[in-house]
Amino acid sequence: MEDMKVYVVIFLISFIYAVMQILTKAAFDGGMSTFIYVFYRQLIGTLFVSPVALVLERNIAPPLSFKVCFKIFLLTLVGLIVFLDTYSVGLDYTTTTSAAAMINSAPAVTFILAVLFRIETIKIKKLQGIAKVSGIVLCLAGILTLAFFKGPQLKSFNHHHLFGHRASQTDRGHSKWALGILLMTISTTALSLGTVLQGFVLKEYPAKLAFTALQCLCGAIQSFFVALAFERDFSRWKLGFNMNLLSVTYGGIMATGVTFYLQSWTIEKKGPVFLAMGSPLILIIQIICSYVLLGEIINLGSILSGVLMVGGLYGVLWGKKREENDRKKQIRENEKACLEEKETAIPAQGVLV
Repeated sequence: MEDMKVYVVIFLISFIYAVMQILTKAAFDGGMSTFIYVFYRQLIGTLFVSPVALVLERNIAPPLSFKVCFKIFLLTLVGLIVFLDTYSVGLDYTTTTSAAAMINSAPAVTFILAVLFRIETIKIKKLQGIAKVSGIVLCLAGILTLAFFKGPQLKSFNHHHLFGHRASQTDRGHSKWALGILLMTISTTALSLGTVLQGFVLKEYPAKLAFTALQCLCGAIQSFFVALAFERDFSRWKLGFNMNLLSVTYGGIMATGVTFYLQSWTIEKKGPVFLAMGSPLILIIQIICSYVLLGEIINLGSILSGVLMVGGLYGVLWGKKREENDRKKQIRENEKACLEEKETAIPAQGVLV
């Protein structure tokens, strides 16, 4: 039952992110600043999560030391602000399908970082080690395919685009497209690094709601100064009753508030690499919504790169699962051997007496 809960949570996270990307892309195509979007999303996330954390974890949250607070601040800067700002600009330069495909490279990057931090291990001479390495290679091949190969376009049959989305905006020049892929690669690396480091911080501060609220608060402060540096025209900061307000509200409450808590819960239960297994669901939902509802032009290169990255994802996850099974089997064999040794030692001790 506990494993089933984890899978349901992963699907929910993937669905929330897929919807968020659709709304965010629509807001960007409408002219909203990517940096202002990140700030409002973090601000709304703070206003939503903080009261919930105060009510539910006021008596159980551990004392917040300066050391832990500083770690959360740095973690937010790397795993949240760098991730969101570079990802948002990359999304503005490319398409939602490309962005969803890039997310599938996160497990490979997460695994590499986990190896560097000695959280994960890799054994080249074993089948599971070969699967992990092959998965990483496939993910890298998917990134290169996405950056340098577009291929023929699959045009939508829906000409009445929802949210005022303009499909022509997805037909970017190659220079902006390549820059967008580069920025999303940086964002994926920042996200993966933040995912790995989050596991360490949660061990010191296990109150997940309070942790999420602190991340949102730090993110709101950091993203405000970033947005202020790039957007000095305060008329662009105004939000009306339009797609901009809908996107930041949904992003702040669902993508920032709810999913941060769900991700923390999943990392605590299964670890950072396991969390990434739901990313192919984002790609599938994204393709369907973008093609049918938004009329977005989908390139063959985006689909092909997505297939490569999904293959790489499950190569890494299969290798990890195989290693976990071997480890559990070895533990059971050791326990059985110890038990047999104790059983044989008891009669022998009786004879000596």
